[in-house]
Amino acid sequence: MPPTDSGLGSSSDDTLDLQLPPEFSALFAEGHARRASLDLPATGPLLDNLAGWGAAGTPAGPFELVPVQPARDLALITGWMNDPAVAAFWELAGPPETTTAHLRGQLDGDGRSVPCLGVLDGVPMSYWEIYRADLDPLARYYPARPQDTGIHLLIGGGGDRGRGLGGMLLRATADLVLDHRPQCARVLAEPDLRNTASVAAFLSAGFRYGDEIELPGKRAALMVRDRALRDLL
Repeated sequence: MPPTDSGLGSSSDDTLDLQLPPEFSALFAEGHARRASLDLPATGPLLDNLAGWGAAGTPAGPFELVPVQPARDLALITGWMNDPAVAAFWELAGPPETTTAHLRGQLDGDGRSVPCLGVLDGVPMSYWEIYRADLDPLARYYPARPQDTGIHLLIGGGGDRGRGLGGMLLRATADLVLDHRPQCARVLAEPDLRNTASVAAFLSAGFRYGDEIELPGKRAALMVRDRALRDLL
């Protein structure tokens, strides 16, 4: 589980209008090309080689989950975490060391959780964590099934919020999971019940409300997208 939430950063008061440094695009392309050849959690079996999933088509352009590389991505993600709308639910505001510690907890692990940038039409604009919910502490709080896959996310820039992108990208991401993890029967999320924008986005993405669960630090809505209902919701 994240510190508190899978937040969309629901405030429209907005916040930081973050600009990518000029060299970011070149670094991003170079790092992405190298990633698949490295022996890293994102290329491992627990999430069926997430680094090789490729892009999903969306009405706003191709969307891809690109595993985080701290040397390339730390400043961008730290800026997002210090956005008040995000910090209210993720509680990771602070210096880069705070973000680094959060990322390292996953990157130094066995691949059961992979932090990613969400890249929409070539632009990094969101942060995601794709994780094995059945191997996560979350499994203590709901009837877990083998291969359950969880999602945490935040939309980075205030300009990308409040216009339906959250639901669209959640649907695309759940489709990526179901397409590339054939043994996974359902995709899960556990947004804070207070984050009504996040809950609404999951519902619009074909997730159903499964239960209300008490987690350390928050009361959450268990949102579920079932493979069996994939074409109906």
